[in-house]
Parts: sequence; structure tokens; C-alpha cells
Amino acid sequence: MSPSPFPSRRAPMYASVPDQQWNDWRWQLSHRLNSFEDLNKLLKLTESEKKALMTRGLFRVDITPYFVSLINPEDPNDPIRRQVIPTADEIVPFTGMMEDSLAEDLHSPVPGLVHRYPDRVLMLVTTQCASYCRYCTRSRIVGNPAATFSKAEFELQLDYLRKTPQIRDVLISGGDPLTIAPRQLEELLSRLREIPHIEVIRIGTRVPVFMPMRVTTELTDMLQKYHPLWMNIHVNHPNEITAELAEACDRLTRAGIPLGNQSVLLAGINDCPHIFRKLVQDLVRIRVRPYYIYQCDLVEGAGHFRTPVAKGIEIIEALRGHTSGFAVPTFVVDAPGGGGKIPLGPNYLVSMSDHKIVLRNYEGLITTYEEPESYKPHDPKTCPYCQNKQAEPGQNGVQGLLDGESMMIKPEGFDRLHSRGGEQHRLRSGQDKWKPLGIGEDPD
Repeated sequence: MSPSPFPSRRAPMYASVPDQQWNDWRWQLSHRLNSFEDLNKLLKLTESEKKALMTRGLFRVDITPYFVSLINPEDPNDPIRRQVIPTADEIVPFTGMMEDSLAEDLHSPVPGLVHRYPDRVLMLVTTQCASYCRYCTRSRIVGNPAATFSKAEFELQLDYLRKTPQIRDVLISGGDPLTIAPRQLEELLSRLREIPHIEVIRIGTRVPVFMPMRVTTELTDMLQKYHPLWMNIHVNHPNEITAELAEACDRLTRAGIPLGNQSVLLAGINDCPHIFRKLVQDLVRIRVRPYYIYQCDLVEGAGHFRTPVAKGIEIIEALRGHTSGFAVPTFVVDAPGGGGKIPLGPNYLVSMSDHKIVLRNYEGLITTYEEPESYKPHDPKTCPYCQNKQAEPGQNGVQGLLDGESMMIKPEGFDRLHSRGGEQHRLRSGQDKWKPLGIGEDPD
């Protein structure tokens, strides 16, 4: 393999650590930094960081020696430093702040299983991570050893999956599933593969970024037994892409595991079109396809990381057409209250008529596209896929209007609000306790 174009770093305080230990992921986990004293020796903490680290009840702090070595100790605004070391800004509340901003608990039919979309679920298997991101969406449970999911809850999750045949895709997350014992991880994958209707298994992990030495040949040999298996990693800044991460991703892709990346848009860290262009281009160099950019969630303690949504639109504008199409991720807002991921982007459709649409490209060129004068549409009556389609109860959404008999989607209480005449008839017929006024009747 040719030399990596990416750096490899180790903080001076770890210079005497033998390579055999440094490259042992268990050593990395057992030597994480989490105390004021340890971090202050390495980084000369700011007053804001000192205040946060001495505040009781703050979200857990743990940083692997490998990841802390990527921080420039002379820069208090280092983009990696700000992701994992708390500041006093975490203590400040903000408008819209929520504990469970994505309403995951509301969509959990059994503990640890989130069934928000029709054909896929999120399976939470641990509350532990290799290091802890300061903007963590699940900070309400992640990092708390007492909140770890039990064997009994794991069995409930599997039982729900067996009884729900529309689920074809399981995303394993947590916490971070690559922090659990190898034997437990393999048991989890093998039990999922026993369920016939589960087609795809995905793993969401930041371990290759926090601790790339976890991606051993033994791990990849085990993972590839359970294909089709996909993996999404989580890189927010080009400084996180190192020779070690490149090597870990190479092992994974050689094992046939497609890799995607999810980034969170973070103020003062990556809220810059030029940073993001460098990030996505470096990702595709290590065979990781940019998948999502997330607008930062309204989670408690993360207010200082939030940007305007317009910043994400600006970043997509700077990527589309300016770099390879497969390097352009989708910018999404994960809607508060459990609305799911809503994609947002610049508007390239300028106008339309019944025969022509007007478009713009990334350069601002305005052009037109002629619509066909005659169009013979697809016939659902002769299409075997349409004939065999299965309804998605309660989740048809807009597609249900386009592909079904429904004429509208109504908010709760819509009929009652907009059927006042029918309501009066019902009430006058003695079906309720009060009698509405007639036209011209005096309320007194």
C-alpha cells in the first residue's frame, strides 16, 4: 500500500507508549482522558473549559488518547477540541431546547428500538461510546452506565422485529456498537440474520474516527460473514482524517462493507463551504461517500453549536457542481417531535408551465427543458409491482396521495373545525350537552 497522504499524530505525552499498546483498542479505552487534571496537562484549559469540567451533572467526558492527539494544544478554538471538551456554553439554555428532540422515546415500541419509518428501525444496543461528542442527540441516555440496555430488553427488540415483517432494514447504533465486546456484537448480528425479512443491516459508528485501531482484521473477518452489511461513520472536519482512519476504512471496504459519512453542521467548527469541500473530497479519497449533513438538533447543551439553516443551504450550493456529484451529501433537518429527516437544498427549479420548465445551474446559467407533447404514463393496472404493493398503515404520506385513492391529508381536528354546520346539526339533534346559537340569536 502506498504511503498515506494524510497525517499520523501522537501527542508528546504518549511518545513513550509502546506501539503495541498504542495500537491496542482496549488500551485506548482504558486510558481515556476525563479529568480536569489530565486534560489541563495536555491542553492548558481555558477558564470556560475549567468551569465546565468542574460543573456537576454535565454530560460525560471521555476522550481516547488517539483522538486527543489530533488537537492543536495551542489553539483554544481547535475544531476537534471543541467537539469533545466541554465549555461553559453547555450550561446556557436556549429557545427550543429539548431533552429528546427527535421524540425517539415516543416511537419506541420496546426499550431501545425506534420505529419511526415504515420499513426500517433504529436499534440502540449500548449507551457507551469511545469518546463523547458535546452535541450528542442522545445525551439523555448516552454515557450513563446505569442506562445500558439489558439482555431482556435485547430479546424484546428481537421479538418485535420478528413480529413486524415490513421491517427490512435495521440500523444498529447507541452509543456506539463497536464499543461492545466482540462476542456480543457477533451474537447480535447473527440473531438479526436469523430473521428472514431483514434484508440489510447497518452499523452507525464513530469508533473508526475516535479509535481506528478497533478496526482489526478479526473485526472485518467477522463483519463480512453477515452481508449485506453497511456502515456509516461520523467525520465533521478534515483534521479528523488521518493515516490511521484511512487504513481502518481500507480494511472495511476490502471486506465489502460500503461506507458512508454523516456530519453535523457545527458553529465555529465546520460552518464554512471551503471546510466542507475539503472534507467531502478527503472522504471520497478514503472511499467513504458523504451521506448526510445534519442541522444540529435542539438538544440540551448544544445551543452554542447551532447555525442558521441557511448556512447548510449555502454549503450545498458551494458543493453542487463545484465537486464530484457523489461527494455531495444531503442536507437534512431531523424534525423536532419525531418528524424525521427533511431534506433541504438550493432551489434549481426557477419556474414551470404545462410544456416547459425553467432551470438554473450552479453557475447561475438559466436554461429551459421542453416537456413532452404527448406522454403515455405507466399503467399501474398492468404493473406487477403496483398490483403487489403493500400499504403502509398511517405512514403513506404524500406518496399515498400520488399512488392511492386518498384525496388529502388532514391535520387532527380538521373535520371538526371545518364542519361547523354539521356540528350544529349534530348538537341540535341532542347528541351533545349544549345547543349552538342560530343565525340572529342573541347570546344573552
